[in-house]
Amino acid sequence: MPVGSPDCHHGRHELPGRAFEWPGMVWGWLMKILVMGGTRFVGRPLVAHLLAAGHTLTLFTRGRQPLPAGVEHLAGDRSSEAGLLALEGRQFDVIVDSSGRNLEDSRRVIERTGAPSHRFVYVSSAGVYADSELWPLDEESPLDPASRHAGKAETEAWLRQQAIPFTSFRPTYIVGPGNYNPVESWFFDRIVHGRPVPLPGDGNTITQLGHVADLAAAMARCIEVEAATNRIYNCSGAKGVTFRGLVNAAARACGRDPSQVEIRFFDPADLDKKARKAFPLRLAHFLTDIQRLRRELAWEPAFDLEATLSDSFQNDYNLQPPTQPDFSADAALLAR
Repeated sequence: MPVGSPDCHHGRHELPGRAFEWPGMVWGWLMKILVMGGTRFVGRPLVAHLLAAGHTLTLFTRGRQPLPAGVEHLAGDRSSEAGLLALEGRQFDVIVDSSGRNLEDSRRVIERTGAPSHRFVYVSSAGVYADSELWPLDEESPLDPASRHAGKAETEAWLRQQAIPFTSFRPTYIVGPGNYNPVESWFFDRIVHGRPVPLPGDGNTITQLGHVADLAAAMARCIEVEAATNRIYNCSGAKGVTFRGLVNAAARACGRDPSQVEIRFFDPADLDKKARKAFPLRLAHFLTDIQRLRRELAWEPAFDLEATLSDSFQNDYNLQPPTQPDFSADAALLAR
């Protein structure tokens, strides 16, 4: 139903027995939403938000993970043309794409469904930004065309060029329960097993983490807010932290005394690519400004750094079966 129709009254829409009204809302009614994925890391809390709001959800997955109750499931593999056949001819008010890595990934979806009538919600990355001497990075900071995330910036540009209404989020490092990338777990492994923690330089490089539930809340919120149309938002925790401070916070999350955790510094100069990947974070500052998101979506991160790491440790890492991590790659870092 278009805005301005007889049943739409400035963000209020009447349905039998139900009424919806939020400040700044344009679409106050329930929507048909396609989620590309929805059963893993970012998808789980996002789907929970959308179901709680009463939207009608269709999840497109390979069918390898359990599905939440109350959703339609379309099975397929987005990595191939044939794998997307289940989307052919389907139409949605909102499409959420948290797993598209490049323009072709998202374009193939829209070629089958048509553009969403309300919003395309996209998870990009703060990795699209170029290195800078000015911090924090805002949404107008220069981009790096050589970034491994450049395909995400190309997707944002294409959506704008095609006049497809979209909202894109550029997180720094997303962490929390369900994280399948070795970010916080890399630090937990070394702390829990009494290993030295390798850090580049003097440990004062600044990075930034954000909780997955905060990103999911912002994504769910954006479809309710007119100002979020055709906008890009940095999304992360409110503050940055030095690598040394991150080790200390991770130690407290593990129930350890930070003063008892051994840190060994290494020189990152001239590291080969394989050795560089042994450390899970960028070796340079990585800090973004989230004021646009706060201002336009009335959003605030619910988790600070301590709560983020504690939640990830208690509700994920500590629940996994005991393992003996492979620390062999640390030798390449500490050799320098």
